[in-house]
Amino acid sequence: MDLDFTAEQDMLREMVRSVCAASSSLDTVRALEDDPVGYSTELWKQLAELDLLGLMLPEEYGGSGMTALEGVVVYEEFGRALVSSPHFVSSVMGAGLLLGAGSAPQRELLRRIASGDEILTTAWLESEGGFGARSIRTTATPDGDGFRLDGTKWHVPFASSATRIVVLARTSDAADGVDLFLVDPDATGVELTQQFTLGSENQYVVTLSGVQVGESERIGAAGTGWATWNAVLLEGIVFLAAQAIGGARAALELTTQYAKDREQFDKPLGAFQAIAHYLADASTNVEGGEILVHEAAAALAQGQSIDQLAPMAKLFAGRTYREVTAMAQQVFGGVGFTLEYDIQLYFRRAKQQQISWWDDRALEERVAACVLDR
Repeated sequence: MDLDFTAEQDMLREMVRSVCAASSSLDTVRALEDDPVGYSTELWKQLAELDLLGLMLPEEYGGSGMTALEGVVVYEEFGRALVSSPHFVSSVMGAGLLLGAGSAPQRELLRRIASGDEILTTAWLESEGGFGARSIRTTATPDGDGFRLDGTKWHVPFASSATRIVVLARTSDAADGVDLFLVDPDATGVELTQQFTLGSENQYVVTLSGVQVGESERIGAAGTGWATWNAVLLEGIVFLAAQAIGGARAALELTTQYAKDREQFDKPLGAFQAIAHYLADASTNVEGGEILVHEAAAALAQGQSIDQLAPMAKLFAGRTYREVTAMAQQVFGGVGFTLEYDIQLYFRRAKQQQISWWDDRALEERVAACVLDR
């Protein structure tokens, strides 16, 4: 399998890196921590102008029609720059759900997603629940010509900026009796409360109290929501893996440079064997993670199965990101935890990303199921 990037893909990488440097510097990342909006509107406009908000949408819906390989190029650069934006929940998850199961009127939203005029987010997780269908306790009760939604969702990214929230709600007692509903965040009965997380990223608790939605707001046929969600998220985690490995690469570069510059006992830290071995192991893991991510993206682009590759990529990339940043803190010492140093930004986000969108246990179970042919 040829995993070399084309000249056009290399140009895409340079373009995204340049845009991130201009509109999402680490100073900007710091300023956006725990911000109620949580992303740079200037960066969002530029991503729209460059056709990156409709990254893999077909041209008929205003997208750029790129493949998963271009997607991982973009997301590796997002990871390097610690970009904070609703791109994943809107352009990957929201657009993917509508493209995969949306009705014709619902798919018209895709054009507005690609232009940046519409921002979707997803309300999935609940308090004391896991990642499985049984953890969905928010209910969608038939009411007249539609449904009444009741429940509380946690860790909803960029809910304050969203024009639509895709809510996972239980419609039956069956194990996978979950459907997807488009909800207006300004609707009566919707309440948003900002959450403060380890990564200081933009997340909200969304409380739904008797929220009325019409049948036309259900995405897909009755009883298909959970299957649709899993299929889109399986593809989405390939890009999250790319984001993690991009962050790991940037953290490794920061740490390597610090080991060259910082002197102790009249020689640079990197001259000490223990530090050199740390960096060598980290470099090996980052290189391996990149290859696994690129292989998963290539399989996705070619229409091959990613049932095993996608969770393997996120599992390995997430662990690598976490381990590299933990090693980096040992090389930096106590100063690495101070706000003045950039490495603490990567350290906190590495753990946040590792436990989000299927954590290690959920990913291991998926890989094991493929290995054991279940």
